[in-house]
Amino acid sequence: MIGIIGAMALEVERIRALLQESERVAVGCTDFYAGKLHGQDAVVAECGVGKVNAALCAQAMLLRFKPQLVLNIGVGGGLSPGMKIGDIAIATSVVQHDFDTTPLGEPRGYLLRLDCVGIPCDEKTAGTLLKAAQALGDVQAHAGVIATGDQFISRQEIKDDLINEFSAIACEMEGGAIGQVCALHGVPFGVVRAISDGADGGSPVDFMTFAKQAADRSAQLLLEFLKEVPL
Repeated sequence: MIGIIGAMALEVERIRALLQESERVAVGCTDFYAGKLHGQDAVVAECGVGKVNAALCAQAMLLRFKPQLVLNIGVGGGLSPGMKIGDIAIATSVVQHDFDTTPLGEPRGYLLRLDCVGIPCDEKTAGTLLKAAQALGDVQAHAGVIATGDQFISRQEIKDDLINEFSAIACEMEGGAIGQVCALHGVPFGVVRAISDGADGGSPVDFMTFAKQAADRSAQLLLEFLKEVPL
């Protein structure tokens, strides 16, 4: 079974609509939709925005449905120079840029229980996502670090900080938390973001304009990915 998590309805509604033999299962505060997606067992959830919501959803999904792989899909802000709205960012690792215990002598983003800053994504999954993005034909895909925090990035100085500190190619608000939960449970995970804005002064307007288009591209990539990965 594959688990699919998106923060907002627009990020998962297309996938949920394609589920066959769908069943709604409420676990705590989250509705999960389990069924068949392109012939594969899948469970889809809208977790809500932010790290706490994402972690709650991921934990409930792992304990109740026991997926073999979890994918966090959706939209995000582009950080890499040359990255455009509609491009795809595929995480090789995720960091939590707002987790900061540097006064104790630890690196910024350091997670004690995992003993790391960057949480590695499943290498095979990241590679297959990149291959799936290339198969779409009209998509420019970028692979690298995706930075997570409870903050909508819309200032150039913060964008520059994420690039300089973590070499991040994109930013968002859930992937690092989902990655942490999966890593603690030993479950492979991947994070993919279609770029909705440039994580700068124009981001609020760009996000409202392009989020739906970017979310559709993210869902399209997931469907292409499922052709390559039988679970």
